Parts: sequence; structure tokens; C-alpha cells
Amino acid sequence: MTPDEFIAKWKGVTQTERAASQSHFIDLCQMLEEPTPTDADPTGDWYCFERGASKASGGEGWADVWKRGYFGWEYKGKRKDLDAALAQLKLYALGLENPPLLIVCDMERSRASQRRSPSSW
Repeated sequence: MTPDEFIAKWKGVTQTERAASQSHFIDLCQMLEEPTPTDADPTGDWYCFERGASKASGGEGWADVWKRGYFGWEYKGKRKDLDAALAQLKLYALGLENPPLLIVCDMERSRASQRRSPSSW
């Protein structure tokens, strides 16, 4: 999938976060020529969709995509508050083994927060 094909496909999608997020991430992987979570880790031990995590404030939550030692990723519906989504994901960081990168996305926009300097990776 080329960047232009990715943009054309996702520009018109109006599905909810729940309905479209995994497909969006898979297309993103294909565009970047990276393996999807299921292709890279069929067991889901270190790279998966829907990774459960205890919140720092108590209770449980889910990261939409997680790759050990790399990132936690949270999707939201189009035009939702990405600052609030990032704050939510930060509550899961410890339960996600403190990934160096936290990413939030509404399928039109993305925002990332680097948790450690690249020299510590």
C-alpha cells in the first residue's frame, strides 16, 4: 500500500474506533512494510492488539496496540480529544512495561509522547 492509497482509503472512512482501528493499524503496517502484530508475534506475548494493563490510578484498561520495548498505541474516534487520549494512555504506561513511545491516533491525526531519550533505548 502506498501513502497515497492509504490516505485515499482512510479519508472517507466513517466507522467507529472499535470497528476500524485494527484495520487502520494493519494498513499502516503494510504501508510502512512492517509486520503486523499477528504476523510478527502469533502468541501476542510481545506485540499485540488489545493489551490489558493496570492503570496507575487503579483499575484496568486496554491499549489498542502494544509492542514490548517500543510503544503503546491508543486509538480514538475521528476528531476526538487526543490530549485526553494521551493522558489515558499514560495511566497504562507502567502496566505496559513503560514503552519509550506512547502514540494516540484518531485515524486522521496522530500524536506521540517520547517517554525516554533514544540513547536509553
